[in-house]
Amino acid sequence: MWFDILTIFPEFFVSPLNEGMVRRALCAEQIRVAVHNIRDHAQDRHHMTDDRPFGGGEGMVMKPEPLAACLKAAVSEGPKPRVILLSPRGERFDQAAAARLAGEERLALVCGRYEGVDERFRSRYVDEELSIGDYVLTGGELAALVVLDAVTRLLPGVLGCKESAACDTFSRGLLKHGQYTRPRVFEGEPVPEVLLSGDHAAIAAHRFLESVRLTLARRPELLATVRFTPAETKMLGRAGLRQQIEAIGRENG
Repeated sequence: MWFDILTIFPEFFVSPLNEGMVRRALCAEQIRVAVHNIRDHAQDRHHMTDDRPFGGGEGMVMKPEPLAACLKAAVSEGPKPRVILLSPRGERFDQAAAARLAGEERLALVCGRYEGVDERFRSRYVDEELSIGDYVLTGGELAALVVLDAVTRLLPGVLGCKESAACDTFSRGLLKHGQYTRPRVFEGEPVPEVLLSGDHAAIAAHRFLESVRLTLARRPELLATVRFTPAETKMLGRAGLRQQIEAIGRENG
């Protein structure tokens, strides 16, 4: 997959692109990342990429000409990308969105700044706006890294264990169960005995129920969309969790 990142701070990406999974994916040529400096396409000698908003108001707005010129230069060769503007007013980015975008051939991630980008650029060039949460960052660079990381790890062959992504938190709407490693006893607290039993069915059941309990405690609204198998439903009933989940379903219509 190709990623193009449009930003006024290209150095921001140097270290993150040289660490961990993303670096391995780049070295293996599983992804290609090009960072483009919007300032290189500014039309004045001061390389201005922002200006005051018409109509007055606080802050500055990113100008449409440098953004459009940078995007056109970035994608002049190769497959046409899906253009995404990272913006607090965008749709909430989640695991389902990451999975959807992992099916694209190329993504162009536009890092918004200041009070936003000129609406004419957005309406003419942007395919969708995405937000990584209900808070405001100083710019879209961190959000672009989040999208790049979340999408990359879903690409075939990127993760060392192909089952990892399928078992992640949010993969089916449940938070992930607790994990344990050595030592068997830490500060007087032992690892749950079932995890040492070697009984794979019992371990799977334990982890499933722990995921449900954790989701009930922390993110109960997620359970409204989870579809359980008949075997799982029976398991939930025996554990006394089925009624709680059904009540959440009724509350969410």
